[in-house]
Amino acid sequence: MADKSHGHTPAAWTGVIIAFIGFIVAGTFMVMANVVGFWVGMALLLVAAIVGGVMSMMGLGKPKRAELDVPGHAAGSQA
Repeated sequence: MADKSHGHTPAAWTGVIIAFIGFIVAGTFMVMANVVGFWVGMALLLVAAIVGGVMSMMGLGKPKRAELDVPGHAAGSQA
């Protein structure tokens, strides 16, 4: 089960929204048999990963040590 801060960051939301648009574009152009449009949609997936990663490095993502701050969470335990 994900903790309370899982994905609730501007970096996560932005990356997911861009990726969702990329999947819609790629899927639409795949059905229309347009190869260039399909690859534009796939390129948006790469853009989503880059934008989300950069935003996370800028401090808009989940803090690296946030898992140690969650009450009742034992560091290193596996659920």
